Amino acid sequence: MSTTDALSSAEQAVPKNVRWVLLGVMLAMLLSMLDNMVVSTAMPTIVSDLGGLEHISWVVTAYTLVTAVTTPVWGKFGDLYGRKPMYLASIAAFIAGSALCGAAQSMGELIAFRVVQGVGAGGIGAGAFALIGALVPPRERGRYQGMTASVMAIGTIGGPLLGGFITGHFDWRWAFYINLPLGVVALVWLWLKLHTPAQRIEARIDWAGIALLALAISAIVLAATWAGSTYAWGSWQILCLGAAAVAGLAVFVLVEKRVDEPLLPVSVFTGHRNYPLAMVMLLVAGVVMFGAGLYLPLFQQTVQGASATNSGLLMLPMMIPVVIVSTLAGKIMSATGKYKIFPVLGAAFLTVGLGLLATMDTGTSRVLTGLYMALIGIGLGFTLQMAGTIAQNSVSMRDMGAAMSSVNLFRTLGGSLGVAVFGSMFTRAVRSHLPGGDSGTDAGALRKLPASTRDAYLHAVADGTGHIFLTGAILSALALVAALLVIEVPLKKAGRPATATDGTTAAPATAAG
Repeated sequence: MSTTDALSSAEQAVPKNVRWVLLGVMLAMLLSMLDNMVVSTAMPTIVSDLGGLEHISWVVTAYTLVTAVTTPVWGKFGDLYGRKPMYLASIAAFIAGSALCGAAQSMGELIAFRVVQGVGAGGIGAGAFALIGALVPPRERGRYQGMTASVMAIGTIGGPLLGGFITGHFDWRWAFYINLPLGVVALVWLWLKLHTPAQRIEARIDWAGIALLALAISAIVLAATWAGSTYAWGSWQILCLGAAAVAGLAVFVLVEKRVDEPLLPVSVFTGHRNYPLAMVMLLVAGVVMFGAGLYLPLFQQTVQGASATNSGLLMLPMMIPVVIVSTLAGKIMSATGKYKIFPVLGAAFLTVGLGLLATMDTGTSRVLTGLYMALIGIGLGFTLQMAGTIAQNSVSMRDMGAAMSSVNLFRTLGGSLGVAVFGSMFTRAVRSHLPGGDSGTDAGALRKLPASTRDAYLHAVADGTGHIFLTGAILSALALVAALLVIEVPLKKAGRPATATDGTTAAPATAAG
């Protein structure tokens, strides 16, 4: 296919009713985001029914591990065989996995079926951003950023609330069965509304790359999950996982340079410097989003005495600004074509907000905490979507699936690594204040402690979360440096290539698959 034909195909792929098409894409994204939050809330009830408490961590680990491993595979298959069939297949896999999980009769079965769910979730995450990149030119993408920001906010806030409601009023199996009607609606909606050019490229599958990347990602995720909890950071198990990750990535890069159709083309990372800079920002945003989502409610419930039943509502001061700021920034970007200022502002807000959160103690009010959280929300609103747009504007449409799967992969890995490292830091900080104490004291047990012990524990929790947010502030400062180094490449319209201000050329968009 010639470049002219490719551009024509890309332009024809943009439907007039793109908002209706994206609504189906967003519904599938919401499905996968809600699931993890709902299941986490329902886990105590699941364990009491199925038993297998010693294997409970694998219900989450199996899902996140398979999701991370399959994300780049789905992305590449979308590039090769068309994004619509791959996205529909991933939704179908997620629906099947949900039905199987709801019917599980043992913890072993549940873990195995969560693997099936994870396979589907990997495709949903990879395909959603690739479809947005294929359907909407970068210059126009800002108009739709509010939709993706709203999905993230609803998933973060609504998941715990929905999980608590289902667990309190229905059988835990409905935490999985609720996915079936939503998934079928998304599947049928996209089958009817989504139209992309039929595409099949004759190319050999990069099985070696798939195996090596799976090895490296598995080692990274397992190390992040086990380090500081199941095994010590310096244990031989964690060191071996680290060595396997480094070796796997090194060999993977060598293989990708030699195969005809690489799983993750090295050129995606080396073609334009904006892409790796965007990955740095997304990695940090993932760390901040997942870390704040876990430890802010912990601080508010433990230190400030907030109700655990309202855990989703506790995140409103952070998530509402994400939606508002992302929407406004997107409209400005579409109107002006300028975007560099937004990730710079975003990283700056994240740095200041996290720095202020690090100063909280047992006397900090909920109102002040909410104001600090609002700064985090503003920072995420400026950073998350804009970093994705920068990445999309830095690659050709031919590699959009592989590139966008990397976006999702870096955000996911950032969250996994952040939660693991933060968890170890928190436990160490709390135990340093309470020698021999329990770092996992719940609210009920906390009320039964003597006043002096309870006060010491509250100070320990405040100190532990302070360490976490200070580390996040340092990482956000690194993201600020990356944002300042971004070259403002004019955003592409309908696939036309753009020239950077330094004379380099952004990769032209070709056929949308």
